[in-house]
Amino acid sequence: MIDLHLHTTASDGRSTPEQLVRRLAAEGIRTFALTDHDTTAGIAAATAAAAPLGLRVIPGIEVTSVHQGIDLHLLGYFFDPDHVELIDFLVAQREDRRRRVREMIDRLASLGIVLNVQSIMKKASQMTGKALGRPVIARLLVAKGHARDIADAFDRFLATGRPAFVARRGATPADVIALIGRAGGLVSFAHPGKLGQDDLIPVLAAAGLGAIEVFHPDHNDATTARYAAMARALGLATSGGSDYHGPRSGRAEALGRVNLPPEAFEAFEQLARRAASIRRSAGGAA
Repeated sequence: MIDLHLHTTASDGRSTPEQLVRRLAAEGIRTFALTDHDTTAGIAAATAAAAPLGLRVIPGIEVTSVHQGIDLHLLGYFFDPDHVELIDFLVAQREDRRRRVREMIDRLASLGIVLNVQSIMKKASQMTGKALGRPVIARLLVAKGHARDIADAFDRFLATGRPAFVARRGATPADVIALIGRAGGLVSFAHPGKLGQDDLIPVLAAAGLGAIEVFHPDHNDATTARYAAMARALGLATSGGSDYHGPRSGRAEALGRVNLPPEAFEAFEQLARRAASIRRSAGGAA
């Protein structure tokens, strides 16, 4: 089986890279990509853990871009994690995540809910390259009795339009697509069924988008079929995975159930190879 959408403690997942790899092996998943938010910090550990088990690791990431004030998640694959421009970009992305967490905690304080921002930052500093996000605040709200569960924390405080919400600052989708391309990779539009931004997909395809995430836990059969047809019409590949965030995360049930079909993965990988070959040829010509 193939799963190209997985998260670890490098961002908002609950499994370390090593724990995730063991779980994947137990589920029969043989090819996978870590797609932590705005960081590649878990890839090296996952690759080391996967090697003796015979699992194949695809370099992956889920990058947050901003389009007209709306967060759009883009999944990057087959890129070079050591690409200097990409590394610098991700450092800036993670710093903005920290800025956002601080501002949301300040807003909660104005509502009479005091959380210890220093404990959050200290925990984040224990892992180089860790990306912070709203779930860390949500978990604190639950632990302190201000919310029943993470979903309640988002619904009452952290979701768009709620009292503690702070908008993200970031690169445009086209900028992210171009950057991942310069790092040798291709980009897939993440879980489009959640976003309601279908009109943007052809625009991004013209800007170099490589794939659509067709297979996702939030896509029913009709949604999956619609995005598969859109990918074919636009000449894009398809990607997919469980969006697993670890045990007791609310994102656990799809592991081993929502996967990318092997023929779709092969087509995606071939597209990535062709794109890389074209870039090399263009670079040589220059």
